[in-house]
Amino acid sequence: MNPDQELVEAVLARKPGAFERLVATHQGLCWHIILRLVRHPEDARDLCQEAFLRVHQFLHQFRYDCALKSWIGRVAYMVALRHLEKQRIPVVSADADDDGDLLASHSDGFDLESALVDHELAGHLHAAIDALPPVQRTILTLYHLEELSIPDIAQVTGMAVGTIKSHLFRTRLQLRQWLENRLGVMA
Repeated sequence: MNPDQELVEAVLARKPGAFERLVATHQGLCWHIILRLVRHPEDARDLCQEAFLRVHQFLHQFRYDCALKSWIGRVAYMVALRHLEKQRIPVVSADADDDGDLLASHSDGFDLESALVDHELAGHLHAAIDALPPVQRTILTLYHLEELSIPDIAQVTGMAVGTIKSHLFRTRLQLRQWLENRLGVMA
């Protein structure tokens, strides 16, 4: 039996401490997803609690067709999206295109990790990332900082793999252009 299955079964059997272990294991990812989308720590705290309440309420529906982490990430993502929709905050940029088939590869030559090495550049890069629309910001950070695979991000967001690749490509291109225009940096 895999660790996800053991943990889920322990929670469903109401074993003492099981749900607390589930929360402790996945709260970092949940917090990261929600905070990247909503950007307000107070709202993120409330939304993380709501996400874990939903996880507890619907855990019996988890079917092991993906990693538990991806399923919990999906719950957190949907809770945050609903919050943004209620606030009428746009979640993608106006020029975002869901036709991911246009871009077979998500690599554009921009090395985000190398750009982060230079501290001054890193500060500007973080400011540019924070200015991105919520969905692009979240996808970029899940891929580069949380190191989730594109299929895992697809599980979390419910987007097609091609759409995620398209968002990554366009977002990195946008960041590169922003750095070049503002700082004269050839990223």
